[in-house]
Amino acid sequence: MMKVVLRIIGLVSLVAGIVGIFLPLLPTTPLLLLSSWCFVRSSEKLYHWLVSHHRLGPYIRQFSIDRSIPLRVKVYSITMVWVTILLCVFIVINDYIWVQVVLLCIAVGITIHILSYATSDKTR
Repeated sequence: MMKVVLRIIGLVSLVAGIVGIFLPLLPTTPLLLLSSWCFVRSSEKLYHWLVSHHRLGPYIRQFSIDRSIPLRVKVYSITMVWVTILLCVFIVINDYIWVQVVLLCIAVGITIHILSYATSDKTR
């Protein structure tokens, strides 16, 4: 039963991680790492598929090896977070200053978190 639950959690986090490639507010690498953690405990076949996948595997392998993020990915991630948050703050949410402040604090937190990891020379 636990293997089924882990597979479901792994698949949900995998889908969210894939969506996170396109939406900057969803963290791709942590979600893919969660998927790999769930799969390694529930399905060897899914785990090997994920880590050997030509697009998704490098996220997991690079981070697992040296806990680093390539500079290109850092710049893209931080830029997309700020573009999205600033669009929301200045265009979508005009009437609620407290929501604007919360969103800006989230952007600062995400930026600090991304910058806290080492920068790798490798590209994904």
